Amino acid sequence: MAVETLASSLTDLLGEKDRTPPAGLVRAADPALSALQHAIVLSNRVIREARAQTPALAGMGTTLTTLLLKDKQAFLAHIGDSRAYLLRSGEFKQLTSDHSLVGEQVRQGLITREQARTSPYRHVITRALGIDEEVRIDLAKHPLQRGDRFLLCTDGLTEMVEDAEIAGMLSSLPPREAVQKLLVAANDRGGVDNITVVVAVIAEI
Repeated sequence: MAVETLASSLTDLLGEKDRTPPAGLVRAADPALSALQHAIVLSNRVIREARAQTPALAGMGTTLTTLLLKDKQAFLAHIGDSRAYLLRSGEFKQLTSDHSLVGEQVRQGLITREQARTSPYRHVITRALGIDEEVRIDLAKHPLQRGDRFLLCTDGLTEMVEDAEIAGMLSSLPPREAVQKLLVAANDRGGVDNITVVVAVIAEI
């Protein structure tokens, strides 16, 4: 529902017309970030309305990590514990912060990243789309460089496969093959959670 709402609304929101932000929402400084912000707020409402109408959907929510490539910039919107990474000139960097209990513990220095991978609380998330009336969204933009490789993934991948191995596959394989190899690696090690992997390579600027 989140993806369908984003896809159906972003084309219009990225148009040239001036648009009034939804009630209570402050327009982001950049038009592309504003479009992402507005589309995600709309997605949040759609999910909450579906929950209200169908008792069986009570508690339904989702993480969301979105990458928009436009005007030589990468625009990111993020909620939850899925992740966005950037591989640039051999450096593999996580661009998002995990909105989870163990993510907060790592940032506070209470546990290490290695301990977080096996913590019994690793699946407790602190933000999700569709749960609260107002959704808090992390928004960011990064200038693009030719050769950049972006990875979007759920924790079904990062819980099973170490960052160094992910970076190795991402740097040495074509995008489609990298996705397949990463999915196989996560499943071979247990595949305990759903696994979503998206790779985007910037061939030209």
